[in-house]
Amino acid sequence: MKKISVLFIATMFLFGCADSNANDTNGLKWYTNVEKAVEIAKKEDKPVLVQFSGSDWCKWCVKLNDEVFNKKDFADYAKDEMILVNLDFPRTIAQTDEVKNDNRSMANKYGVRGFPTVLLLDKEGNLVKVTGYQPGGPTAYVEHIKESYNPKG
Repeated sequence: MKKISVLFIATMFLFGCADSNANDTNGLKWYTNVEKAVEIAKKEDKPVLVQFSGSDWCKWCVKLNDEVFNKKDFADYAKDEMILVNLDFPRTIAQTDEVKNDNRSMANKYGVRGFPTVLLLDKEGNLVKVTGYQPGGPTAYVEHIKESYNPKG
């Protein structure tokens, strides 16, 4: 029995570490690396949504997650239509120096000055739109995204 438990735990650990560049949240895969997300976007012919967030201190970031990104209506749209990236800048949550440096580098690259900042990139990684919190919930936010990016024309 002990062998089975140890094997199970080891398997779950390895399975959980299969893609350290992504986190599943509410059925959505949120990547933590923009370059990796763009590679996937090219293969899947999808735009990339990049959220710059201060998850543990920014009230508007928490509001955006609670009112939009964590809602079923947004998930239903995004899971098939977009590649998602979350770059977090927490104050009390530990991060490796590599993650901090990567996130800072992306913030500098795109000129992010406040939180939340949401970028919409095309499948090649080109900036299409800079936005942030929008009132109205997930349906309004999806419409806001659709207005910003229409790959069909």
